[in-house]
Amino acid sequence: MNATALLHPIRCSSCGSTNLVSEERLREHLAPVCGECGAELPASALPITVTDADFSNQVETSPLPVLLNMWAPWCVICKILWPVIDQIATELAGRVRVAKLNIDENQMTPARFNVRSIPTLIIFKDGREVDRMLGVESKLEILNRLNRLI
Repeated sequence: MNATALLHPIRCSSCGSTNLVSEERLREHLAPVCGECGAELPASALPITVTDADFSNQVETSPLPVLLNMWAPWCVICKILWPVIDQIATELAGRVRVAKLNIDENQMTPARFNVRSIPTLIIFKDGREVDRMLGVESKLEILNRLNRLI
């Protein structure tokens, strides 16, 4: 790993220790393990990309609450929200799954959930929508809503 690699802190759900895992390792989907107890760490410190085809497997059957960010590449406001979404994914790794869905490439899921504007953040728990936020919300507001579920 080079000295400039981006490291993400991931909390071990077994022993509670914080581990620093390289972004490169997470992007390659290599399963990191805890340096203290050896348990497998959640590899969800980065938002996962969801499509219409895998929405059910990634979101509706997730054992963790899911924060779904519906966005489009041309949306400037969506781009403003990206760093916040990435930070939340890192901070809540192992407790919340963070996902993103490009509405230009995947139109069935936004239609199914009646998404009329972007960015739209939808929180799912046990496969069902439990909360929705439209537009740019503060990191604190998003965390407050998520913390009610975890």
